[in-house]
Formats: sequence, structure tokens, C-alpha cells
Amino acid sequence: MTQQLPLPNPEKVKQTVARMRETCRQFDNLNLALDELIAQVEADIRNSPLTAYRLGRVKAVTKSDNS
Repeated sequence: MTQQLPLPNPEKVKQTVARMRETCRQFDNLNLALDELIAQVEADIRNSPLTAYRLGRVKAVTKSDNS
């Protein structure tokens, strides 16, 4: 024979759902903040002189140019 489990307290279920929704909202806010940070870092990388040099957008200065 199988025992039937008692139904959970409806108030406790409401509290648990509310906490889970708040946790999801906090994770959504964290993901948004991380997306913004990633965008800022990517912009910094794109604007970096080192990146420009590596991509060949900056002409190297040679000794013959300095004469």
C-alpha cells in the first residue's frame, strides 16, 4: 500500500514562491549588470592602442621615418 503524503500548507507555498520570484529577480538584475560590464570591457578592448596595433590599424614607426 502506498501512503498518501499530506498537502503542503498553502501559506508556506505562497511564501516559498515569493522567495523564489525574488531570487529570480535578483539574478535577472545581476545578469543585466554583468552584461553592462562585459559591454564596457569590450569597448575598452576595442579602443585600446594595443588592439589597434595588433589589428594593423596603426602604422609602425621605423627608423627611416625619424631621419
